[in-house]
Amino acid sequence: MRIGRTAGLTDTGRRRLRNEDAYVCRPPLFAVADGMGGARAGEVAARLAAAALEEAEGAARGEEGVSRLIAEANRRIWQRAVSDPATAGMGTTATAAVVDEQAGTVAIGHVGDSRAYLLRDGALEQLTTDHSLVAELVQSGVLTPEEAERHPQRSAITRALGTEPTVQVESLTVRAEPGDLFLLCSDGLSTMLGDDEVAAAIERAGGEPASAAEALVAQANSRGGEDNITVVLFELVEGEPEAEPDPAGPTPGEDEPSEPTEQASAHAAGDVRTHGAGSGGRLLSLGLIVALLVVAVLALYWGISR
Repeated sequence: MRIGRTAGLTDTGRRRLRNEDAYVCRPPLFAVADGMGGARAGEVAARLAAAALEEAEGAARGEEGVSRLIAEANRRIWQRAVSDPATAGMGTTATAAVVDEQAGTVAIGHVGDSRAYLLRDGALEQLTTDHSLVAELVQSGVLTPEEAERHPQRSAITRALGTEPTVQVESLTVRAEPGDLFLLCSDGLSTMLGDDEVAAAIERAGGEPASAAEALVAQANSRGGEDNITVVLFELVEGEPEAEPDPAGPTPGEDEPSEPTEQASAHAAGDVRTHGAGSGGRLLSLGLIVALLVVAVLALYWGISR
């Protein structure tokens, strides 16, 4: 078994002025991070997480490996927040998947409410459990799943990277089958579309990751695009794995390079779609307001001069 086609896409959505999501799509490592914090701190946290994961992706194997990567990302974000007052209190979710082609398994680690899904034989299964207030209320029986979807605190998470010196990473291993399609996403997708809608959009795209990514982002935006939307998809197919490259970076904690900047990840820093309230839309809106003010002043002057 080997990794087949892959795709990653991030979009500002229609309500946000900037994108505080980041992603990694570097087989065998895939990840999504959704930042939080004042000013631009959420964006910094997400990009630091993505950069930390990318640097050490060659060293990760199994649940222990992916958990170690996420814990290292937490350490770097925490240290940055402590040393830089402008980023104090920042944090990010992180959901990462590492494929072991030889073993035919996918190890997943996550913190927060960015999700991992598996589409197999047309059925979509949510693999991760949200670390969120409403998820805990659903598990305890206080809320129904339907009530949770409408709850005003549905975006409040109970666990994040960077808010404490250490973090508890939840992990699991999936025994993969040829034809499996995995989806990692930020809550900008999962709060806009139900599981059935996500599965239907992927099926309409023929299960092709790039087309499915475009379709999912477009549909989330058509529902309002209330948050940044990030998706990463990868498929597993029949065939022999390719020869493994040398590890791309050091094992976390051993001869580490200098702290990565928030621009260190190419996937995190570039290829960001903007819609609605993005910078282009904001400038256009400001220009329209100025034009209307000029017209109003001219009309007032004309009325007075008469």
